[in-house]
Amino acid sequence: MPDTPQSVSDVMTRTVVAVGRYASFKEIVQIMEQWQVSAMPVLEGEGRVIGVVSEADLLPKEAFHEGERNLYEQRQRLPDIAKAGATMAGELMSAPAVTIHPDAILAQAARIMAVRHIKRLPVVDDVGMLQGIVSRADLLKVFLRSDEDIEEEVRRTVVYSLFPALSHAVHATVREGVVTLRGHVRDTSLVSVAVRLVRAVEGVVDVEPHLTGDSSTAGGSQAHGS
Repeated sequence: MPDTPQSVSDVMTRTVVAVGRYASFKEIVQIMEQWQVSAMPVLEGEGRVIGVVSEADLLPKEAFHEGERNLYEQRQRLPDIAKAGATMAGELMSAPAVTIHPDAILAQAARIMAVRHIKRLPVVDDVGMLQGIVSRADLLKVFLRSDEDIEEEVRRTVVYSLFPALSHAVHATVREGVVTLRGHVRDTSLVSVAVRLVRAVEGVVDVEPHLTGDSSTAGGSQAHGS
């Protein structure tokens, strides 16, 4: 559905602040301050992403200003020592960059961010060229959809599709992103399917199924999905 965010390309920021491999330490800090960003893709050639440089990559230089007083401790943290002496983006960046394709679904982007403990992902095409960037805030935009929009999509893609003969008897209402399904269905085994389909609608916070069925059907007189 064109009106519903479905993929990374639907929510990503297309104008991206980035630096080249040979950008200096001071230049990186100045750009971050100017554009109020905490990390930037590092590009090579015509725009291929080769890494990401973040505030965390810059901090070791400040942390190791103590000189050689804690040399033994510093030696236990060799990666940080290397970055403390780095002067260009290519030396400071975290590589390879964790990226995502614009056609990836939003749930995939959210999972990568959660597992890798990162706040943003450069979006690249099939050959690694930068297309945009997607952040945690971008992924949360789907929850700004109005209850009316969510309700219309649930009716169209779930109720009418799953219960075509009983669409008049199954009602969906939405309040603060929580979808409530009420009504009577013939086959209660479809209730759990309906719940899964509703959860897949972007912007849905939760689902409360209150669907009753014939006592002769599998699942009993009342079914609740999870």
